[in-house]
Amino acid sequence: MALEKKQTTGLKTGFSSLGMWAFSIGTSIGWGSFIVTCNTYLQKSGLMGTVFGLLLGMAVIMVITWNLQYMIRTSPDAGGIYSFEKKVNGKDFGFIAFWFVLLTYLAVLWANITSVPLFARFFLGDTFRFGFSYTIFGYQVYLGEALLSIAAVVLIGVLCANSRRVPNALMIVAALAFTAGFIACAVIATLNHENTFSYTPLYLEGSSAFRQIVRIAAISPWAFIGFENISHFSEEYTFPVKRVRRILIWSVVLTTVLYLAVSALSVSAYPSEYASWLDYIRDMSNLDGIKAVPAFYAANHYLGQTGVTVLMCALFGVILTSLIGNMLALSRLLFAAGRDGDAPRVLGSLSGRGIPKAAVYITVAISVFIPFLGRTAIGWIVDVTTLGATLIYCLVSHAVYRHAKQNSKKTEKYTGIAGIVLMIIFLVLLLVPGLLPFHAMETESYVLFIVWSVLGLAYFRWLLRKNASHGYEQRILVWILLLVLVLFASMMWVSRSTEDAANKAVQQIYEYHESHSADDSIEEVREDRIAFLNEQAKQVSSTNTLYTVVSLGLFVVVISMMLNNYRDTQKLGKRLTEAEKEAAESKRIAEIKANIDALTGVKNRRAYLNTEEQLNSQIAENCCMEFAIVIADVNDLKAANDNFGHKVGDEVLRNACKTLCNTFSHSPVFRIGGDEFAVVAQGSDYDNIDELTESLISYNKNALREGGVVIACGMSKFENDSCVASVFERADRNMYENKNSLKSQI
Repeated sequence: MALEKKQTTGLKTGFSSLGMWAFSIGTSIGWGSFIVTCNTYLQKSGLMGTVFGLLLGMAVIMVITWNLQYMIRTSPDAGGIYSFEKKVNGKDFGFIAFWFVLLTYLAVLWANITSVPLFARFFLGDTFRFGFSYTIFGYQVYLGEALLSIAAVVLIGVLCANSRRVPNALMIVAALAFTAGFIACAVIATLNHENTFSYTPLYLEGSSAFRQIVRIAAISPWAFIGFENISHFSEEYTFPVKRVRRILIWSVVLTTVLYLAVSALSVSAYPSEYASWLDYIRDMSNLDGIKAVPAFYAANHYLGQTGVTVLMCALFGVILTSLIGNMLALSRLLFAAGRDGDAPRVLGSLSGRGIPKAAVYITVAISVFIPFLGRTAIGWIVDVTTLGATLIYCLVSHAVYRHAKQNSKKTEKYTGIAGIVLMIIFLVLLLVPGLLPFHAMETESYVLFIVWSVLGLAYFRWLLRKNASHGYEQRILVWILLLVLVLFASMMWVSRSTEDAANKAVQQIYEYHESHSADDSIEEVREDRIAFLNEQAKQVSSTNTLYTVVSLGLFVVVISMMLNNYRDTQKLGKRLTEAEKEAAESKRIAEIKANIDALTGVKNRRAYLNTEEQLNSQIAENCCMEFAIVIADVNDLKAANDNFGHKVGDEVLRNACKTLCNTFSHSPVFRIGGDEFAVVAQGSDYDNIDELTESLISYNKNALREGGVVIACGMSKFENDSCVASVFERADRNMYENKNSLKSQI
């Protein structure tokens, strides 16, 4: 296993081990650590359900952690999961990994971009609420807040595009700050409870403690997504890559501790008008200021303004690390894809400092519009990160299993299988309605997931057209996977939309019942009630029909794209086959020309050496057929060139060659020197070699009398020699003896 491999792609080192710890933990903890721990964890499963759910989630993520460290140590490449998938499972799985890692990281980056105005509102009030405003999906967007977010993105982008060491240092300081702040506030609050304080309810009523724990563990990939991003920097480590195991393990442990600290802090105090912390958390969306974030309320309750300031600095550190960490991780992912041709090549370029500046700036460019979409729309995108993270970790585990199996790594083979099984279970829990007592994704999030999958098909088609080779050998798997995702997400979308319509109908029926007479004995009242109920049923049915038709339309679009891709692939395959045939024919012709002597038309010295090599192989394997070598030399060629010119000399060579070909008509003739030829006689020519050699001697006698071309020759048969050279040397000696004999006859 290549534990200490370093790439030489132009990327320069600059990230320390402490910096990588800060990147790992900094991108796991975000603004959601204050909000989701309350409205998703504590509000859905109680305090102990949250605690044990997070611990169970940590145990699951530890399996993924082991797989990740194996991946990084085995293949320390920019691009992380994407690059490893390509190496182990081919370009097709690499594309799937790239596409969903890109979605997940963009979602997390955008979520933290839109949290910048929330931070400003929380501590600076309405300072940035200026300029034109509008409401989108129920969220009010102000120009001033949008400009603030854009400024933050651009500033972080410029920083990341021009330095490694400064982001590395900022990440360390910020991560240490929020780690210390969270833990200190949680410990102080826990130790200073009033005697009357109670943590109850430890679990919520309505479901078992086990189900509440499992529901938290099932969304644990959301809590940890981002910790693996240090894999994208493995070409830039300033430390031995084997240390990454320790970094990842401590990152997961500390991330869990921080989520537990925020959870404990959030329930440690609540306003007196609420009967319990649960009542308070359930109403937090209707509150403003410090009360709107329970952790800040608790810090203020126990530490006053000092506590608020500490958590404010911690929250600033959380947002800063998330922005820097995800910006840099995205840039390395895009750089790796650009370098490999799966993204525009310009993204694979580096600045003079060895930084993928183009990839950083394209990330900035596609992010500056996000603040104008509002926090609600981004919340839908963030919902997809739970599903995206689960898919990513499943792909990692699958690749690790394959690689470990090929390289006889028993431990990683088992952790790979465990990771696959666990992530598939999580996917089922997240996607199948009714298995969890709450929805892991909003209805609109399914639409975004469908759109992203369809865009993936379109982009994959572009890659296939651009890459006019057989690089994507398992492309059908990509089509099927994206098709299944679109189909399944469409079904969930229809189901959830119908469920929402049904809930709305129930609410309207309830309101109607409360405001109208319940006396069904009056025919007019009964008919009015029946008409109303029929209208509600019709609306539910219409909603179901509408979304089913739309879902079917999406399915048809995807199938059409697949068929289009298949047709293009077939055409490409046909073109490639024709091109391969032409290339093979050109190669064959070139090979023939390379082995032919241009002057005489017989084979040349290169062809003779190839024949010699083949015969030597046969001799070594004791399967060589009988053969003889004839060496021929044209007498007085130099005199002909000197006295009559090279044209006459060339004609002499051609005539000599013709004589040899006519004599040894069933054997290859080679011109191996200026006036020297060789014949490898096999078959019938070998059987008659003595007679053929005698006929050449007779030809020479006539040539001497009549002034023709004289060809000295010598022959030797293969007689269990160790190599062809021995036979050649004997024939060559015999040729010189004949040459001297011919000269003496002049």
